[in-house]
Parts: sequence; structure tokens; C-alpha cells
Amino acid sequence: MSKITGAQMIINCLKQEGVEVIFGYPGGKVIPFYDALFDSDIKHVLVRHEQGAAHAADSYARVTGKVGVCVSTSGPGATNLVTGIANAHMDSVPIVAITGQVATEEIGTDAFQEADVTGITAPITKHNYLVKDIKNLPSIIKEAFYIASTGRPGPVVIDVPIDISTGLIDEDEKGIIDLPGYKPTLKGNQKQIKQAVEKIYNSKKPVIFSGGGVISSNASKELTEFAIKARIPVITSLLGMGSFPEDNELALNMAGMHGTRYANMAFTDADLVIGVGVRFDDRVTGKLSEFAPNADIVHIDIDPAEIGKVVKTIIPIVGNAKDVLQDLIERYFKKDNKKSIARKEKWVEHLLDLKKKYPLQYDKESPNLKPAYIVEKIYEVTKGDAIICTEVGQNQMWAAQFYRFTKPRSFISSGGLGTMGYGLPAAIGAKAGRPDKHVIDIAGDGSIQMVSQELATAVSNKLPVKIMLLNNGYLGMVRQWQELFFNRRYSETCIQGCVDFVKLIEAYGGVGIRVKEKEDVEGAIKKALEIDNTVLIDFWIEEEENVYPMVAPGAPISEMLDHK
Repeated sequence: MSKITGAQMIINCLKQEGVEVIFGYPGGKVIPFYDALFDSDIKHVLVRHEQGAAHAADSYARVTGKVGVCVSTSGPGATNLVTGIANAHMDSVPIVAITGQVATEEIGTDAFQEADVTGITAPITKHNYLVKDIKNLPSIIKEAFYIASTGRPGPVVIDVPIDISTGLIDEDEKGIIDLPGYKPTLKGNQKQIKQAVEKIYNSKKPVIFSGGGVISSNASKELTEFAIKARIPVITSLLGMGSFPEDNELALNMAGMHGTRYANMAFTDADLVIGVGVRFDDRVTGKLSEFAPNADIVHIDIDPAEIGKVVKTIIPIVGNAKDVLQDLIERYFKKDNKKSIARKEKWVEHLLDLKKKYPLQYDKESPNLKPAYIVEKIYEVTKGDAIICTEVGQNQMWAAQFYRFTKPRSFISSGGLGTMGYGLPAAIGAKAGRPDKHVIDIAGDGSIQMVSQELATAVSNKLPVKIMLLNNGYLGMVRQWQELFFNRRYSETCIQGCVDFVKLIEAYGGVGIRVKEKEDVEGAIKKALEIDNTVLIDFWIEEEENVYPMVAPGAPISEMLDHK
């Protein structure tokens, strides 16, 4: 019986799981892994910082629906993955992170580049493993992929001591899944689904609140079918954008702190909220005691811990969104529901009037370069057929407000953790997963500087992402809060003149374009999309441009600040 090393076994197991691309950075304790990778046909994207590997793997998973994989060495290499792992955990993204570790006999001795990776990542992973016996390696890898991708998706860490990587194992050793206590509920309780149908049938002012779980469960088709046939308007969370086509009249777009006024008003006036694959997070609910005060809540989620955690739920349905929506459709449309649909039509007309009355807006007559105008032009030039990644801050909100998302897996952003520096490595991961698509990072000048070394990753790996940099010379969102709530005391938020971004991208071998005039925007975007290289457009926008509408911290979402 032939023997192979543990590192070779890892490669074999990754191929058995269908892994085609991994993101990583080598170091001492993963040299055996990289030596085995040398003979493999798995594509490796060499990042310039391990955090970039985790974010790229995260985005790759979001755009493809597969499990993303990242690799780092022990100690600082592993701890550099932590922010990206936490980001995937908060946003329920399936990734497997493989980290090197010191030899098993050295664990606990403070050996060179030792860190307690399983201890550090326990609160921010769905599960993690320290491989202590090489015979368990195939089963651990198989279980890791299964756990990451089933139920509520999330990150799994496999910490591999170097003596496990260099040890020998039978080549035909097979992994088995032995998780007797892990049984995610996929099918919803039929009694509760029946109750939900009755609630929907009798409601006059219902809304669907669609979250990232709709996208991760591939339930966008079912949600869209149900909403359109039942004539129920749809509000999305930030991560739910694209789960329902925003060009449909029933789309109320994003709600919450920087959501649309009509979406927030719909929540406030609704008599029924049907939450699907969503967490009801604080950026959406605002002052919790005044969130959806007149509504009963039906909450569909695969994670029972989320149901009732934030809002009082009258009908909880634990299950996979796709399966539950299929059952809802079947039950609801078996009934004679013409009266039910007619009962909702006044509500729909009312919300359509609100959409006309309170559109997202900006000063379109201004000669100055407005970020909303830039995002609208990106949408027009791409015809909505692009993958949009964002950093975190004002750029993220402008992208969410003014680009129209009609398909799932087309908006990639850091939601729960709000990680600055996410967008560029996310764009790299998205382009690796979907090379057929234009991939655009709508960025801020503060956020992108946290990961600007990843420009080298994009160029050297021939992943021609396009960075649309909204450059206002400030840490924009923090500055906005300082303006509105701290008397314009701009403490440590001005970063003007720190870097010439055109020269920076050119130094990495990419293409830089600077735009200061409104009439140059469309041409620059078209030019960038035609160039087969990484391109950064440095758009100089107004320094004190704010994101509106906005709900002040602690206020109910029915009270929104707007342009002065």
C-alpha cells in the first residue's frame, strides 16, 4: 500500500471536494503544503497579506456558491487571517481556512511562531480542528467542508502541525463524516408554514424582508415568484441586495440607517413582516422598541438561534429558505387567494406613491463631481451586468443606494463586521471565481489603503479588477458623524494628500486614471472596462459630501435626516 505525506493528502482531499482555486501566503510551517501544491493543478492566488487571502476566499464563495479556501502559516500568518474569518462568520459565508502549526510536541511551549489558533478562532468559526493524528486528516477535511457549506454557512479552521504535514499516511485512506450531533433542519414545520400562509392570506399591509440567507440558499427564484404572484412588496437587507430584482415595482430596496425612506416607512406601517434569511440587525431596526410597531413577525431562518433573538416573532419557521418558500408557494396558491391579493392592492399602490414621492436623490444639476452620479454612471455603462464589491463606509452606502441589483451574487460587501479594506481583495476573489464578469470595487480612499498591497495580487495574477475610487480625502463615514453629531470636530479623519493613487497603481503595473470633472466620468469608466489590466480611477469628489437619507444613532427608522 503506497504512502503519501499529510500535505499531499490535504491536496488530494481538496481536489475531492472540487476545489479549483485557493488563496494564500507561504511560510515556514506550510512549506510541505506548498511543496505538494507545486505538483497540483489547483490554482493558487498569492496574496500580499493573509487578511487578503481570507477576504478573497470569502468573496469567491459568495459569487460562486462554493466553499472558499485560504491558507496561511502558523503564528502571525494565522492571526492575520482572523479579521477575514470573523468577517465570514458574521456574514455566514462558507470558507475553510488551513493554517500551519508548530510540531505537535512543541505545542504549548511558546515555540517560534506558535499561536493558539483554535483558541483564538473558536468564537468566530462555525467549528475548528487541531489535527493531532494524521489518520484523522481525511475525515477532518471532509467534515470541515460539510460543516462550512451546510445549515447556516460559515468558516471552519483546520490547524495542521508541521509533523502532520510531513508524516506519512496510506494514499487510499478515506474520510468519513461522523457528526451525530450536527443535523441542520432544512424542511420547515408544516403546521407553522400553514399558520404563516393564513397570516399572509389575511394581512392587508405585508412586506417581505429578504436577507443574505435567500442568496446563500439559492432561493432568489422562489422568493421573487412568491412576492410577484402574491403582490407583496420586498425590502432587502444590505446583504440581501440582488435577492429580488430592484427594477421590479415591488422592490423597496434597502432599509435601515441609510436605506430608502419608503422602505423604512413600509416597515413602520406594515401589519405583517415576513423575514426570510435575515438577522434583523441593529442597522436595519434602529430604535428596537419602535421597529415595525404594528406588525406581526414571521421569521424564516435556518439558524434557530436567530429567530426571536432581536424581534418578537409570532410564527417561527426553522428551515432552509428555498425549501420553506417552495412550501409557502404551494400552500398559498392552492387556496382561492384572489380576495387576499385584492386586499393588498391599496397597500401596494400606497408604497408605489411613496417611491415616487421620496426617491433617492442628489443634486443632479451640480457641476461638481457627485459620488451618486459616478455610481449611476457605473450602472449605466455596465448595464447592471457586473459584480460590484465595496469597501466599508460612505462608498459602500452610495453603491448600495445608486446601483440597481437585479441578480443574486452580484453585490459583495462586508455586512455584519463592517471591515474596512474588504473590497479590493473581495474583488480579486470574485474575479477568480467569475472571470467572465466585469468585477468592480467601489472604494474609499481610507478603506483601500488598508490593503493597497493587494493591487500587486490583482496585477501579478492577471485578475483585471476595476477600482472606482471615491476620493474625498477623509475617512468619510466617520467624518460625516463628526460633522452631524460632534460639531465638525474632525479629529484624525483627514487623510488628504497621503498618496497619489494613480502613481500607486502604476507602480504595481496597473493603469491609473484621474477624474476631476463630471463630463469625464462616463468615458473613464468605459475606458477602464476595455483595458485588460487592473485599473484604478481616482475620482475626486467633494470633501464634505454626505450619505443621505440617514437615521441618527438611537433613533427610530421612521425619523430620517435628509439633504439640507
